[in-house]
Amino acid sequence: MKKIIINDNSWQIRIAIITNGKLQNIYFSAPTHEVLERAYFKGLVTKVLPGIQTAFIEFGQQKAGFLHISEIDRELAMQKISIHLEDDEEEQPKIEKKITQKRDISKILKENEPILVQVSKEPVHEKGAKLTTCFTLPGRFIVLMPNIPRIGVSKKIENRDERTRLKNIVRERLPEGMGAIIRTTSDGCAEKDLINDLTYLVQEWHSIEKRFASAKPTEKIYEDLPLVLQIIRDHLDSSIEAIITDSTKSQNELYKFAKNIAPEFAHVIQSYNDTINIFSAFGIEKQIEQALKKKVSLKSGGSIIIESTEAMTVIDVNTGRFIGKTNLEETILKTNLEAAEEIVQQLKLRNIGGLIVIDFIDMGIIANRQKVFSFFEKILKERDKFQSVVLKISEFGLVQMTRKRSGKTLVQELTTDCPTCHGLGFIKSYQTESYAILRAVKDELKTISPGKKIGLQINTQVFNYITSVEYDAILKLENSYNIKITLLSNKELPVDKYKIEKN
Repeated sequence: MKKIIINDNSWQIRIAIITNGKLQNIYFSAPTHEVLERAYFKGLVTKVLPGIQTAFIEFGQQKAGFLHISEIDRELAMQKISIHLEDDEEEQPKIEKKITQKRDISKILKENEPILVQVSKEPVHEKGAKLTTCFTLPGRFIVLMPNIPRIGVSKKIENRDERTRLKNIVRERLPEGMGAIIRTTSDGCAEKDLINDLTYLVQEWHSIEKRFASAKPTEKIYEDLPLVLQIIRDHLDSSIEAIITDSTKSQNELYKFAKNIAPEFAHVIQSYNDTINIFSAFGIEKQIEQALKKKVSLKSGGSIIIESTEAMTVIDVNTGRFIGKTNLEETILKTNLEAAEEIVQQLKLRNIGGLIVIDFIDMGIIANRQKVFSFFEKILKERDKFQSVVLKISEFGLVQMTRKRSGKTLVQELTTDCPTCHGLGFIKSYQTESYAILRAVKDELKTISPGKKIGLQINTQVFNYITSVEYDAILKLENSYNIKITLLSNKELPVDKYKIEKN
């Protein structure tokens, strides 16, 4: 059974989802941080680049968002092209209005025109937000797609008759030109509840259209519920044993919200009143710290190593101290199966998306490769709600996959670049820094008159290294340039800096 644990402070709200005490997901919200994902803006087209089929859209943020042609819905594209062709009719009377050729973004969008956009991905690193016109509006049972006329059903609803029932209910009541994704929470729900959810979302969409018409350029015109209420909306079902918050105010708000959208589950809202921090009491603090580390230990003694770059994430599986009971192949298979389950957990917990390469331990038996691959796919489908595409294990034991990005990773959320290594993950050794300083000092000695005395201030660690290992180098510099050098230890100096005092 799952629990939702909420640590509510005025400066930050943290929401954890745990299953049998194990952390599954962690979310953060702060008053100082504006959540862009899923929000709607009245954007302004600033640049259209046909070479990369992308437009840059100003929408009131520090960096412009980017809108690729693949994120422009077909109906809008045809409508825009038709409008622009009508505008150019006098100059180009022979252009046909029927759109048959390959889509070209320069024929769809023009600079300085307003456009309704939704943020599909938050800004990452140096990239601006990813925008879309393939709009979605999430509800409890349905995700409305106001301009994509298709109906989809969650793969986790496996009963064919139930899938058909839900589709028919939604199809009969969807306005023309709209579509919907029927969520897992719809499984077994009453027709009345499904219709109410759909009606509410359609009304929300019409209000967005009205706001767009009257809004100023770059203005935000719609945003999703606050994060805590989003989590409740998206996760509140029969699998939730308790929702526990350490704030009385939060408890009252959550109870009212649950009473409104799912009164049958309102009783699971509980208050936490102990003096111990709620995340510490449920063992969540330690699990968050562990999730920031590269190495994740497996129960058998094996481990996985997770390394991320801007472009991709690489996961390496190791047997560690696990040696098995009968043979090497058994050891490898057991470790890979255990790692496959843990990898899915870590992808969710760390919110890792984009391109992912997994280096499973190479297996000699083809049937074992297939077993690991099938198990990995099964766990992904059962436990991860984000869309992913997985390629089969290669001869080298590698699995390539993509997973939908959503917001910041856990590392991006909680860490910043180290001020010493500046994000490299390593620093130069004292030996290397000492040699670099000796070279720099040698160049400076060439400009100092012979017979002088100088004081050379260096970091304490570099001082210790030079005096204990490389003091002969100082003596040789003194002899070569006829200059007396006095070494001075200065713990305030960075390891790569030095100061010369001329006497």
